Amino acid sequence: MKEALLPYVEANTGDNPQACVIWLHGLGDSGHGFAPIVPELQIPAALPVRFLFPHAPERPVTINGGMRMRAWYDIKTMDLDNRADEAGVIESAEMVNALLEAQHAAGFPYEKMVLAGFSQGGVIALHLGTRLRHKIAGIMALSTYMCKPGKLAEEASDVNKSTPVMMAHGTHDEVVPAALGKMAHTALEDNGFSATWQTYPMQHNVCVQEIQDISRWLQTVLD
Repeated sequence: MKEALLPYVEANTGDNPQACVIWLHGLGDSGHGFAPIVPELQIPAALPVRFLFPHAPERPVTINGGMRMRAWYDIKTMDLDNRADEAGVIESAEMVNALLEAQHAAGFPYEKMVLAGFSQGGVIALHLGTRLRHKIAGIMALSTYMCKPGKLAEEASDVNKSTPVMMAHGTHDEVVPAALGKMAHTALEDNGFSATWQTYPMQHNVCVQEIQDISRWLQTVLD
């Protein structure tokens, strides 16, 4: 029996969208958390885009006392090497890939699709995007880090090595220190990926300047 796709919030910037962005939320949030950002991006009418904001499954999260919440994977320790539960990351990446494939089956070319994520969602976007067998338009990873960067060399697919990867981080982030994001960026560069790195004077969130930069980047990669 085929498993149901991840539920999601959908927001289209115009009729008959020609491109698709799958944007993954952070720990304890939901697809509703980032959906309001779509109007702020001010995507021009000439580039109608479908934004999908999936809801992560609910699961117990160890660092929060085993409380059930929406999470793409468990966090058992804040230690970098083991912060992201690898089995959970792989499971969620497969669920997001199924959603991506469903959108492709609905008519979106892979080359007009972007994988995006914030914090935990960014971990999934980086993990899946670097291992995909189809070339996509771009990968966006905000205020995030990488699950098992040491495994990237053996697991990476060459297909998206020229695909633009936008990494952005707050210099005052106390949840995911910018150094962890920079380590992920370095791992991408060391393995031949085309990644950029930008910081903003903010904490674990997004800011106006970052939203403007995201808009420009999306319009560039999806044009």
